Amino acid sequence: MAPDSCCVFLTELFRTAAFRLTLMALAAMAGVMVMQFALVYTQMEAVESHRSTELLRGEAKLLAEMTPEHLEYVIRKRATDDMRLVISSAGLFDPGHALITGDLRSWPRGLKADGKPHNIEIYPEEGAAYPLRLLAVTLADGNILVLGRSFHLLAEQKLMLRHATVLAAVPTLLFALLLGMVLSHRALSRVKDMHEAIDLIMAGDIHERLPAGKERDDLERLAGSVNRMLDRLESLMNGMREVGNDIAHDLRTPLSRVRAKLERALSTGGPRDTLEGAVSRAVDDLDQCLAIITALLRIAEIESSRRRAGFASLNLADLVADVVDLYEPIAETEGIHLVTQVGTTPVQIDGDRHLLIELLANLVDNAIKFTPEGGQVTVAVMRQADKAVLAVTDTGIGIAQGEREAVLTRFYRSDKSRHVPGSGLGLSLVSAIAHMHDATVVVEEGAGGRGTCFRIIFQ
Repeated sequence: MAPDSCCVFLTELFRTAAFRLTLMALAAMAGVMVMQFALVYTQMEAVESHRSTELLRGEAKLLAEMTPEHLEYVIRKRATDDMRLVISSAGLFDPGHALITGDLRSWPRGLKADGKPHNIEIYPEEGAAYPLRLLAVTLADGNILVLGRSFHLLAEQKLMLRHATVLAAVPTLLFALLLGMVLSHRALSRVKDMHEAIDLIMAGDIHERLPAGKERDDLERLAGSVNRMLDRLESLMNGMREVGNDIAHDLRTPLSRVRAKLERALSTGGPRDTLEGAVSRAVDDLDQCLAIITALLRIAEIESSRRRAGFASLNLADLVADVVDLYEPIAETEGIHLVTQVGTTPVQIDGDRHLLIELLANLVDNAIKFTPEGGQVTVAVMRQADKAVLAVTDTGIGIAQGEREAVLTRFYRSDKSRHVPGSGLGLSLVSAIAHMHDATVVVEEGAGGRGTCFRIIFQ
């Protein structure tokens, strides 16, 4: 790897979130180790000071109970043998601080005979000064007993503690730093793979997806969510492409008819009535084109869910009554019996009144169109399994089982409905409004195997 590439790689590595988290963890570990070291260090001093004080006082009390002759012997003996494991220094002084016996050659500077321990530097005739914890006690005969305990053991313990802390901290911190670099490199490589996949997607390969694995960590779960979003976007793009193709296909025929009729009228001339008829038929064909475009815009507006602000609590029975009142004269004109089945218990839902009226009007209008004279259209409101259900059933030509899902898509028209005017967008509008209200559209066979039943099941 070239030096410049290595520097860039290390810079990217150190800028990763994993490495920053590792540094924060290292700082926390170092802080905990320092606090632990300080606590143990101070506790060692406190414990050793308390222990030394108790040992000095206990030894002083024991020696003070001896006779002067025996005390001098013990002090002299202590100074010449190895009995100094507990008390490292001892001396017996007269009231004028002159040495009587012991290994303390002179009265320590700054020491007071108050029976309290003092930490004092001892300056021997040869060698460096060394600290002692001294206790001076005045005896009954006026002499002063001085006992001292060395800090040598405490110093060794502190040295061992410092060495142990360094030996434990250095490899631990180095290992944690190395682990952080490894994790950062792994995260960086995964992010690099994602960047490459995103570049391919931006270049036009909409089928490319981010490496998500089994979604066992946050990064993989994020990649999985992005992939699902891309799947949804691809589906929408395919839908838009299909809609564009359908629009072009469905608008081509009426526009071609308009052009042909107008050209024929212009080329043949003829009386005024003939020209007006041609223009009238052309206007009808243009109205059909405008109706298709208006329906598509309406579906797009509903699918964008910008009308949720108009949601309110509604009684489905009231909606059914309004729509039935609107279509009842049309049904009578066509010789169709339009009936309602509404229970006494109100069925309440949250929704947009105008959109739901549009949904129900499309279903009723569709049912009347495909029901022959003498047939019946039933509009029912019920509650099943704690769910509100709106059903429109007719006794018309029916829908084949293989086409029941397809009729909800845009521009789809079954072979049985080719003779009936329409654009094939009414049921697409119903599906969009139902989806906006979190409802499900179920297409079933009508009662007795006749006609079709559209059921809108609200969640």
